[in-house]
Amino acid sequence: MKASELRDMTMDELLSKERELHAELFNLRFQLATNQLENPMRLPLTKKDLARVKTIISEKKRSHERAE
Repeated sequence: MKASELRDMTMDELLSKERELHAELFNLRFQLATNQLENPMRLPLTKKDLARVKTIISEKKRSHERAE
């Protein structure tokens, strides 16, 4: 997922996406631990997507605070 796509989302959508990625990361780690993970490259990609979402959330919060 690209940062530009995330910047177009609302704060509620971003928070929902963050929860979704946390759940996916948990499932991937569980699959890795039980040797059921088919594509191990999904783990770092999911971590990076989660970091992108958190960064955009942080940016939006800071810009909202400055506007007040």
